[in-house]
Order: sequence, then C-alpha cells, then structure tokens
Amino acid sequence: MILPTYPDLSGKVALVTGGSRGIGATTSRLLAANGVKVAVNGRDRAAIDSVVDGINNSGGHAVGVKADCTSFEAIEEMRAEVEWELGPIDLLVPFAGGGGAPIATAEITEENWRSVIDGNLTATFLTVKSFLPGMIDRRCGTIITMASSAARLPSPASAAYAAAKAGIVMFSRHLANEVGKHSIRVHCISPSAISNEWMRSHMSDDDMQRLAASIPLGRIGEPEDVALATLFLVSESSAWLTGLTLDVAGGRIIM
Repeated sequence: MILPTYPDLSGKVALVTGGSRGIGATTSRLLAANGVKVAVNGRDRAAIDSVVDGINNSGGHAVGVKADCTSFEAIEEMRAEVEWELGPIDLLVPFAGGGGAPIATAEITEENWRSVIDGNLTATFLTVKSFLPGMIDRRCGTIITMASSAARLPSPASAAYAAAKAGIVMFSRHLANEVGKHSIRVHCISPSAISNEWMRSHMSDDDMQRLAASIPLGRIGEPEDVALATLFLVSESSAWLTGLTLDVAGGRIIM
C-alpha cells in the first residue's frame, strides 16, 4: 500500500477512541505516519500499549489513554490527560463501538439493547460533548464518527446495532449543520464488510468467498480502506466538505 501524505496534518493532535484494535488501530497508525500526534483510546491496556509502541517505534508520536467512553466522567478525565500530554485536540475520531452480532429482535434483552445503544451512540455523543466546547472556543477542528452499512440498509446485524449506528448518522449530520459556523467540520464514515477478528473466527472460507462475491468490487474491505478515507476527510484536501456520510463499502451501498 502506498500511503498518501497530507502535509497539513503534521503537528496536529488526534484522539481515536476504539483505537486499540481493528479500524481504530489502523487509523491511529496512518494518522501518526502523517505526522499527527495521536492519543489511542481503548479499554484493554495491553492492546493500547501494542498500538502505541508500534507507532513510537516507527518514529511517530502516540500516547495511550484507557477509558470507558460510555462514562462522561471517564471521558473528561481522558480529555484532561490528553490535553496535558499532547495539547488541544484538532482531530476527534470517536470510533469506539461494536456489538453488531446477529440477534433476532424478539430475543434482544433490555440489557443488550441499552448496552449496544450506549456503547455506540451514547459513547459518540459523550465524547463529542467533552471535546466540542474547546473546538468551538478555538474555532477549528474536525470530527469523524463511525457508523455502519447496518445504518443504511437492513442487514443481519441486530436492530439495536442498526438503530445505534443510524442514530450516529443523523447525530453527525445535525452536528455538522450546527457547528459549521464555528469552522468545525463533521463527517461520518459508514463501513460495510471489513475484515476483522469476529469475521475470521466465525465465518468459513466459503462464507468469506460468498460475501466477497456479493460486493461489486469483488473483495471484503480492509481496515486500511476506512483509515485512508478518514485521512482524506480530516485533511485540508476536504476543506470545503462537511456533513458527509461516506459509505466505505466496495459499492455495496450506493446512495
């Protein structure tokens, strides 16, 4: 992969929640490779340290911050720590989320419903709520949220997950419209089938081949596909764009 470079990103500060694995980890690495100072958030200290060490050993600049993004108190403590170590956040990338396993709606428990909504939609809101006032004061910043193709079309994912991700899509649009006057840009990334640990452990080779064949571009996505789109959206190359929901889906979602 030839990594694109965006010189305007050098020296900026980013926070990537859910940054210790998968798409978040890859996004953290690509941001750092473009000269961004990256705060990598997650819940697993060992996974966080692995990403941070990899970035720092490659000549980048990263710190790890463990925090539960469903707790506003924990996020506020994380913000204070990140700002102390790296400075104010220029690029906010609230990617923390998950829980999209297929569950029939009649079998979703109240506990599961609340957990999935909180782990995706509420976590995104609380993260933005913590960092947005500083961006408004400085009249700058870019926010990239994480949705899913489950928010765009019916899918095997649970109704809770689809509702949470659809909420993130509209939250992001609303936010973009609200904060544009403060020179803050907001976009939403909406991936489809991206290779991950769950997919590799739960799907057979035949299942993977059928999934790839269902995608117009003929392959399952990789975390790099999402990270590369994120790089473009946080860079000045997209300076006159805001409010987008970008379907990184190999043509599976065309709107």
